[in-house]
Amino acid sequence: MSSFVSLTRRRALFLASLAGVSYMGAARQGWAKGDNAACEDAWAGKVKPVSGAPRKLTIAWNEDSICTAAVPVAKAKGFFAKYNLDVDYVNFAGSTDQLLESLSTGKADGAPGMALRWLKPLQQGFDVKLVAGLHAGCIYLMTAPQLGIHSLADLKGKTIGVADIGGPDRNFFAIRLKELGIDPENDVQWRQFPSDLLPIALRRGDVQAIANDDSVAFLQRRQFGLVDLDSNMSGSWGQMACCVIGLRGQLVREEPHVAAAVSAALLEAGQWLACHPEEGGAIFQPFAPKASKEDLAEMLRMHDHHHQALDAAFRDEVTRYAEALKGIGVFRPSMDAARYIRKVTYNPFG
Repeated sequence: MSSFVSLTRRRALFLASLAGVSYMGAARQGWAKGDNAACEDAWAGKVKPVSGAPRKLTIAWNEDSICTAAVPVAKAKGFFAKYNLDVDYVNFAGSTDQLLESLSTGKADGAPGMALRWLKPLQQGFDVKLVAGLHAGCIYLMTAPQLGIHSLADLKGKTIGVADIGGPDRNFFAIRLKELGIDPENDVQWRQFPSDLLPIALRRGDVQAIANDDSVAFLQRRQFGLVDLDSNMSGSWGQMACCVIGLRGQLVREEPHVAAAVSAALLEAGQWLACHPEEGGAIFQPFAPKASKEDLAEMLRMHDHHHQALDAAFRDEVTRYAEALKGIGVFRPSMDAARYIRKVTYNPFG
């Protein structure tokens, strides 16, 4: 598979918006030359470094998830330093509520996370703003080939194993089932198991499919000979960011230039990952000792780190997630999704 993922029209519009040119203008100025130009040149001169002494910041992240690889890459490749940021990152293994509280109370300044995990807890009023979509792809629904299950439609009447009943894996595939006319509450059952025991539950027959995200999904697929039924790279969902950047509300309000700088550093690191999966895998490998750097590079190629979303495009994407969550009962049917998303998002480059 190529290291480069095709530049989408939305991606080009996103880059063009930063430069203040049209989509066709962006193509003429070089972003149509290939994805390497997008990786290397998209942010040049568009966000200024923070002035004065390096600004100290803390980024909270889940170091077990390859989805968050932009965090160590931003430090290792100098993207934080480019914007005069002195960033420490801390591994956060607590609940989503605890993470959002740490951002609200200033224990951390920013964090990457999954839109489908954050949108519901943000209703509680945490002082956190979602500022950009970081990349697309990383969640998989898998089964054993001998079970004779070949599609989502075959799961009607079956049981699906997940690591978190309220997590993004369960919610995303509930959305996908709903799209096919399968009631995710009544036509399938969901059972929760520890992430590493999901393939064992599948082998025992406790479940007929399992949902997980990388890097765990990649390793389980290979070790247990599993096959993919679906993923969040399917159809139009593959053109939506699953992982987002959240920033502390006070930082956004009082130091918008710092908010822009840290957002740019993380997005630039994500762009770099899209074109350098081998080196990116090597940088991330100390945090994923069960996977080789070659495995991690392959995972990065399977995702779409070229797809990033900002401003109106970002609001559109997370609004679609919110509307879909209404459809599976996570949000009230009466909730005004567009209004809610306007409240919890912020454009750091606006």
